[in-house]
Amino acid sequence: MTDRRSRTAPRRPSGRTRTRRITPRTHWLLLSVLVVTLSAALLLQGYTHHMFGITSDDVTGPRGRADTVPGRVAHGGPVIADAAGAPHTAHPKARTIALTFDDGPDPVWTPRILDVLRRNHVRATFFVVGTEVVDHPDLVRRIVADGHQIGIHTFTHPDLSRLAPWQRSLELRETQLAVAGAAGVTTALLRPPYSSENDALNDADWSVLEQAGAAGYVTVLTTQDAQDWQRPGTGRIVANATPHGTAGQILLMHDGGGDRAQTVAALNTLIPRLKARGFRFATVGAAVGMAGPVQRAGLGDHLQGMALIGLLRAGDWVVRLLGVLMFAAGAVSALRAAVVLFAARRHRRLRKGHRAEPWGAPVTERVSVIVPAYNESAGIEAAVRSLLASDHPVEIIVVDDGSTDGTADLVESLGLPGVRVIRQENAGKPAALNTGLAAATCDLVVMVDGDTVFEPDTVRTIVQPFADPRTGAVSGNAKVVNRGGLLGRWQHIEYVVGFNLDRRLFDLAECMPTVPGAVGAFRRRALLALGGVSDATLAEDTDLTMALCRVGWRVVYEERAVAWTEAPASLGALWRQRYRWCYGTLQAMWKHRGALVQGGAAGKLGRRGLGYLLLFQVLLPLLAPVVDVFAVYGLFFLDPLRITALWLAFLLLQLLMALYAFRLDGERPGPLWSLPLQQFVYRQLMYLVVIQSVFTAVSGSRLRWQRMERYGSLQAPVPPSSPVPAAAQSPGEQRAS
Repeated sequence: MTDRRSRTAPRRPSGRTRTRRITPRTHWLLLSVLVVTLSAALLLQGYTHHMFGITSDDVTGPRGRADTVPGRVAHGGPVIADAAGAPHTAHPKARTIALTFDDGPDPVWTPRILDVLRRNHVRATFFVVGTEVVDHPDLVRRIVADGHQIGIHTFTHPDLSRLAPWQRSLELRETQLAVAGAAGVTTALLRPPYSSENDALNDADWSVLEQAGAAGYVTVLTTQDAQDWQRPGTGRIVANATPHGTAGQILLMHDGGGDRAQTVAALNTLIPRLKARGFRFATVGAAVGMAGPVQRAGLGDHLQGMALIGLLRAGDWVVRLLGVLMFAAGAVSALRAAVVLFAARRHRRLRKGHRAEPWGAPVTERVSVIVPAYNESAGIEAAVRSLLASDHPVEIIVVDDGSTDGTADLVESLGLPGVRVIRQENAGKPAALNTGLAAATCDLVVMVDGDTVFEPDTVRTIVQPFADPRTGAVSGNAKVVNRGGLLGRWQHIEYVVGFNLDRRLFDLAECMPTVPGAVGAFRRRALLALGGVSDATLAEDTDLTMALCRVGWRVVYEERAVAWTEAPASLGALWRQRYRWCYGTLQAMWKHRGALVQGGAAGKLGRRGLGYLLLFQVLLPLLAPVVDVFAVYGLFFLDPLRITALWLAFLLLQLLMALYAFRLDGERPGPLWSLPLQQFVYRQLMYLVVIQSVFTAVSGSRLRWQRMERYGSLQAPVPPSSPVPAAAQSPGEQRAS
């Protein structure tokens, strides 16, 4: 039976912006800049905080050859200038002690050492580590304000002789900028980490000094080591630091890098004792007669240094925040898994407890099945024949929405009894559904997409919940038919694990937000009372379901009502489909945000359903890429075993959920071997879809319907009384066999 109608496109409501195709580009640029900036900040943070670090001054291993070290340096004074040209050295003056402190500033020990020096009216030289300067710039300012000299001890305390020349330059320049930013000064004094006396220099060390000399640095070695880094006891430190004779000394001690309580105690004894012996204390510059090694920084260096400190301190904050977010996301994911699994088990037990007649007396009345179709010639015949094979009385209404591929002609040519074809000019899926709704003669209607086939018992099963007069809509169980290849398997997993587990939770919580367009049933009078299917969003099924919940109708999930649908077979098609779904869901959530403050069924939808969607389908995906970046950061710069263990724990949780979901749906677990790969590729794609949708929604752009490509992989089910080869069986029959 054919009904031909020619209809013009519906008039647009007043005030609505004209729908147009938008391909936003700016937000991808912003996102790329954000990811690159975040990655650069984390890379810098990882390098400066985790590649090296302050460790013991004890250097093990062979000294190495010293063929290039000039004799006048190897046997000269500890202060070495112009190493790249004509190197010369200097000794401290007789009875002069240049106290030097390495590895600080430390927030605990540096202030205590400064207090000791102030009480004894002693000036010293502090060779600071750049990362500590960034963390404690106030201490550097105090060092300078108290009249002490500043030298640099590199940025991350590496062994410079093991670094490439560019890394050496970076270490020195970053430390110099940090000092300039913290205290407004620059210094020419350098002490390489793990250095000691002149005669310990080898060829690799000398290459460091030559490069530093070319950059204008004066290298300060030592003549006496208190060995306080070993923490041998206060008395031993005092003995090690006491000169034998009257020669001037450059004394090495430490104000950072560990517990320096013994150093503080030793200073309280050492300084008065040496003063009593006629020694005086001076900075390195004063001890060797060097003029002005520390100068006021230029404006450019000061500003750059402040920027460096700000960047690294912001990086510290970002790393801490990302760590909190990663663990919070993990906790929320674990909580979601626990809640979803509990709800699924509870849902199953409730249904098993009412196995005979879970909804009431059997529903046997005739049902109107509406099939909106736009260019569905590839699968429309299989869809219609599957509906005719139903074991429940149906009338089938195919609404051709201006197809250009002969969809309507194909259905008409089949000459199938009980099938009506209604033609209309292209006006969109909501308009096609409303046309079918107006032509329906039954109180119960089933809506099915043109790329979907039903099992013989699907219609009968999906209408049984209407035995409860409170039920306004029923969601069926959509399954992927084209499961070949990784993309098909991943979508199959998503349908079973994601969609169907969530629907069980929503059903139990009475807050079902979506009856899928592929397989859903409705009370016709409930839809007419709402004014039919709205075209205000791209997710008309979600919008319609939320509207039914808000007026008090109960929406339930019937997992036994199985429908087989084609899933996108390419990443581009998948992107377009999920982009439309996600964007339409955001539109529907915004449209029905008033449910958050309503009571009754509307309040359940708002506070339970919308809250769940916002947390797990919007906010968590928005954070996920950042968390993934931090996970990569952790693999390189933190504890890779710990990060790997966390990821494996997360994967195990996903696998357990998937196994249970597959069991509930009667599916074989074979495709789950691809689950780890899904986490790396498919999950990232879904995150980007959410990001794209949120940016588009925030920008106020409107998108038009994006139709999915059809592949013709559907086959109509054949009644079991007719013997047929397996290739012609329905997907459900093939699975059962």
